Amino acid sequence: MDEHHPVVTVAGLRPLERDLGERSPKPTAVTDGVLEASDSLWARAGLDVGYWECTPGRFTATRDGYTEICQLLSGRVTIEVEGEETVALAAGDTLVMPSGWRGVWVVHETVRKLYVIVDDA
Repeated sequence: MDEHHPVVTVAGLRPLERDLGERSPKPTAVTDGVLEASDSLWARAGLDVGYWECTPGRFTATRDGYTEICQLLSGRVTIEVEGEETVALAAGDTLVMPSGWRGVWVVHETVRKLYVIVDDA
């Protein structure tokens, strides 16, 4: 550790109460009215940690050039990936979407997640 530039601890306290800002339309929504909001907690080159929330509906998702690891904090979703079994997730569950992943999220009740995004090296 550099004496002149101490490392600072970052804590995401009360993540379900955190204000993620104004919700906006989900660009890849398949159903009308899907809204999302997010807020980065900590980021540096190639890495981003934060919170994301989305209202009910369907949307497509791709992970090109990065891997995302997320843990649901609230809500329920179903993840559909062609050629794979559908996966139902709820608060407390963890999902890894490796670089190149493609699928559909079906949000059954507003979901909030903690995400970690790691860019491909």
